[in-house]
Amino acid sequence: MGIDSSDLFGSLFEAPSLVRVVPVLVPLPVPVAYSYAVPEGVHVEPGSVVQVPVGPRQLIGVVWDGDNDDKLDPKKLRPITLVFDCPPLSKEMRDFVDWVARYTLSPPGLVARMAIRAPAALDPEPMVEGLRYLGGQPERLTPARARVLDLAGEEEIPWTRSGLAHAAGVSMSVVDGLTAQGIFETVFLPPPPVVARPDPDYTSPRIEGPQKQASVEILESIRAGGFSTSLIDGVTGSGKTEVYFEAIAETLRRGKQVLILLPEIALTSSFLERFQERFGAKPGEWHSDLAPRMREKVWRGVVTGEVKVVAGARSALFLPFEDLGLIIVDEEHDPAYKQEDRVFYNARDMAVVRARIGDFPIVLVSATPSVESQVNGLAGRYNTVHLPTRFGDAAMPDLHLVDMRRHPPERGGFLSPVLLRAMKKTLERGEQSLLFLNRRGYAPLTLCRVCGHRFQCPQCSSWLVEHRFKSQIQCHQCGYSERTPEACPECGTLDHLVACGPGVERIAEEVEKHFPEARTIVMSSDLLGGVKRMRIELEAIAKGEADIVIGTQLVAKGHNFPLMTLVGIVDADLGLSNGDPRAAERTFQLLSQVTGRAGRTGLKSHGLLQTFQPQHPVMQAIVSGDAGAFYEREIAEREKAILPPFGRLASLIVSAETRADAETHARGLRAAAPKVTGISVLGPAEAPLALVRGRHRFRLLVHGRRNSDMQAFLRAMLENGPKQRGSVQIQLDIDPQSFL
Repeated sequence: MGIDSSDLFGSLFEAPSLVRVVPVLVPLPVPVAYSYAVPEGVHVEPGSVVQVPVGPRQLIGVVWDGDNDDKLDPKKLRPITLVFDCPPLSKEMRDFVDWVARYTLSPPGLVARMAIRAPAALDPEPMVEGLRYLGGQPERLTPARARVLDLAGEEEIPWTRSGLAHAAGVSMSVVDGLTAQGIFETVFLPPPPVVARPDPDYTSPRIEGPQKQASVEILESIRAGGFSTSLIDGVTGSGKTEVYFEAIAETLRRGKQVLILLPEIALTSSFLERFQERFGAKPGEWHSDLAPRMREKVWRGVVTGEVKVVAGARSALFLPFEDLGLIIVDEEHDPAYKQEDRVFYNARDMAVVRARIGDFPIVLVSATPSVESQVNGLAGRYNTVHLPTRFGDAAMPDLHLVDMRRHPPERGGFLSPVLLRAMKKTLERGEQSLLFLNRRGYAPLTLCRVCGHRFQCPQCSSWLVEHRFKSQIQCHQCGYSERTPEACPECGTLDHLVACGPGVERIAEEVEKHFPEARTIVMSSDLLGGVKRMRIELEAIAKGEADIVIGTQLVAKGHNFPLMTLVGIVDADLGLSNGDPRAAERTFQLLSQVTGRAGRTGLKSHGLLQTFQPQHPVMQAIVSGDAGAFYEREIAEREKAILPPFGRLASLIVSAETRADAETHARGLRAAAPKVTGISVLGPAEAPLALVRGRHRFRLLVHGRRNSDMQAFLRAMLENGPKQRGSVQIQLDIDPQSFL
């Protein structure tokens, strides 16, 4: 620690020799760095993490690059009050923060804040008290004491008290007694590492045939050095993970760090186990479910270079690695990589930028790559590596469409007789079935059969979703909930409330009716028990301790269920019924990923997709297995409409406490838009979700050609538009993924 607070060393900061001024980025939504004086004798450099006064508060900031205003009098500036004892953020990291801030039009301080999210880790961990064996014999040698002495004498290394007691199988009082007699002396040891170092040669790789060839291609790009982007495009179960494990091993041999981005790290315990089997140690984890103390340890290990591999959610991209040499983005198509809070960014795209700035390779991985990545591969910007067959020659599932017009479910049900017969046969063979419906709760809408009253959120323009397991109706936008009423609040009629449409809980109820003896598990993110419960249930499914699994998109994310031989898609049309320009792509990806859960270990497997649109191109592409034809059609339509990646989009949501304020401000922004060839503004129009958390929302969509300077256009629009007053807020999203 360089210096302490001004309260303790006030005289130091009052001295007249404050001669140097530096810019400091603070974690506030302000457009520029603030200037601060550096006290005499204190060393800071660009990247140094410091504590500075901002108004009455003390905030953590980062000394930044750039020149200061020469007209500023250092004596009139407030001084830096603390310099943390941790390595500075690298030039590479600072350039990345600046790039993200410019691209997303976000305050740079809020972007930098994501790199220093573990303030307790900014100072080194304290040393751990330990013991060193000095020799000699105690006054009375008991069997327990003898075990301690034998162990300490053999190893001749310092021990912690608890470690020595545990290894010798004695209580700590035995160790304390020997210490009191001078057999051990107290020493101070460095804290233990947060995770063991992975060994690239711990086990031999399990790759063959196409996987081996793919591994050779990826390794060539790594050994060549410098920036490159590779796309591993392989069907589900094709061994993509084992291929990129070889890229990780090669990077570790070169002494560099690795970042693995995963869309749902909190749920992928099976991935961590596979990593440990290959490298002899688990990677460091980084996600929102991690305990604060562990987050601090991982952050510190990353910045000092002690942690060599991190597997994390999208926020791990902003960890300040000491020497990052490779990024892996698994399931690169997944919408979970898009952050839609404070700083709006797509972690996949920003990961490519970080690799380019750092001049090292990045590998994108997916069974159903995004259209953007497919286009980059076709254009030669990405090196595409194909894995067309499953590992070990396991067959892909036989996929069939169930036309719900010809094979409707029984009255009040949602499962076709065709699907129910297949489930019965699967159950008789002792194998597992998966029913997929991407809709949480029991029913998406509850209404009164007498007066037609619909239960709507009082703060949002969305229906309340019944969750029968919790006896609640909930809003999935703002979290509002209330107990499921027994009577209609409009007309007071009892027992006439009816659930409309299915959620996973309602499907579970139907399954229970048809298969009362089956062991059933419902997988949904809003069930009680959180991530811990989900991990336990995923392990139970993998061990064959469930017969029928009913789940939302959680079950689509890379899990390996050996006994899963039937996948039933309850409502294959669900994702196609909205105005999202990516609706067809997302439906194709999601349904392909879900059906890919079947038959991964070689058992004969089937997938049945219930649909009212069997001739839809998405349905035909999935059952035919002709992904190439689907992508070719989708790419052609995007190019014709000048939609991403052939065009550019930006979204502005204007919200306010009153509808009039939101609409007036949105219209003012539209009027202030520059007249530029190639960029047009659509709207304003009420957003599909016109009311969220009591705020009225109007939407503007900016559309431009690929080479348009979208950021300059938006800057001018915001600068020339009306100033934000009252409750008005503007939410800006470059490359939007959501159109609600």
